[in-house]
Amino acid sequence: MSLLDTLQKDMITAMKAKDKEKLSTVRMLKAAATNEKINLGRDLNPDEEVSVLSHELKQRKDSLAEFKAADRPETVAQLENEIKIVESYMPTQLSADEVQQIVATTIAEVHAESTSDFGKVMGAVMPKVKGQADGKLVNSTVKELLSK
Repeated sequence: MSLLDTLQKDMITAMKAKDKEKLSTVRMLKAAATNEKINLGRDLNPDEEVSVLSHELKQRKDSLAEFKAADRPETVAQLENEIKIVESYMPTQLSADEVQQIVATTIAEVHAESTSDFGKVMGAVMPKVKGQADGKLVNSTVKELLSK
């Protein structure tokens, strides 16, 4: 079942349950996926679906940090709820240990030796963890392992 089909089904369920918060979030996700489908002129493949979800999740996390800094608790609570809903559609996230193991393996594969090889390692790691790990976690893990 494609992401759009799942979102449509969940949207109907949220309407019936009168869950306004979930309904609005699912509608935003469905609109983002539909827009991407229109831009590409074809159905989305699973990687593109994860990319759309990752983008929406990142937007909400960035906004959350800004609203926390601005001391807006009502908006913070709403965004935290939206983040939980978006995360429910994401693939299972890798643990920090799993990310560290993938990075260490990749460093050996590309023969990286110092922090000057950072770009080469990131370029090789990100496709392996796409949608399964936060970019900030991967970034810090690569820096940590290359500086040893």
